[in-house]
Amino acid sequence: MAVIIVTGASGGIGIHIASALAEQGHEVVIAARGRERGEAAATRIGAEWRHLDLGDLTSVRRFAQDFGQRYGRLDLLINNAGVMAVPRRELTTDGFERQFGVNHLGHFALTGLLLPALEAGDDGRVVTVTSGLHRRGRIDFDDLMGERRYRQFGAYCQSKLANVLFGLELGRRTGLTSVLAHPGVAHTDLARTGSRARDLVIALVRRSAQSAAAGAQPILRAIEGKTGEAYGPDGPGERRGEPTRIEVSAAGRDEAVARRLWAISEELTGVRYGTLTTAQ
Repeated sequence: MAVIIVTGASGGIGIHIASALAEQGHEVVIAARGRERGEAAATRIGAEWRHLDLGDLTSVRRFAQDFGQRYGRLDLLINNAGVMAVPRRELTTDGFERQFGVNHLGHFALTGLLLPALEAGDDGRVVTVTSGLHRRGRIDFDDLMGERRYRQFGAYCQSKLANVLFGLELGRRTGLTSVLAHPGVAHTDLARTGSRARDLVIALVRRSAQSAAAGAQPILRAIEGKTGEAYGPDGPGERRGEPTRIEVSAAGRDEAVARRLWAISEELTGVRYGTLTTAQ
């Protein structure tokens, strides 16, 4: 029986991931912000809910500390939670642009703080959930937080590219198995509404979306993957279909950008991996 954390598993594709793993007999922790939804989801699938707000580094640290004291080991971490297309620029508790702060920095800090538990596991594995839209992203080091110009989808694509860069760099820097996955286009409540034009775009995209349960399949497939691999749907544009190996963008494989993003992420979060693990 493995000990597993799935972030953002109180709904969306996360609850399907957590449910499938709980059905296999694993000890699953739903790490999510809302108590009511989190406890209800945990009760429904036979898991445990623990409070985690990825937009608050104090919450991230508290979660990691409490988890380490309670469990001692972690076999699998699925970095699934996220926010998408926040209409107007918002900040996390720590002053980061929300999409970059939650989708990337929150998971970067969480993974680092859980490294001792992952290294104590039988086969420490991390699956980081990205998006096919990472291919449209670029890391704007001159304006990471969108202070000069905020574009809701641009910020989202940047955060999803950051997920790819992080996942691949994590595999290079540690002894963990680090795999990437994306769900394609799935029916969830991830995207917020904004202008009428953006609402129309989101509505049109969702018309071709697959179910949240189907969207969970590439992530479940990635659990058995090898470091550096990525999984997504096999249909046109990787929007829907059966889970399969995919290739990430050239930008996602840029090791120089990954190293620079890693250093900045350590500085912003205060979580320095070199002090948390002996792996080089």
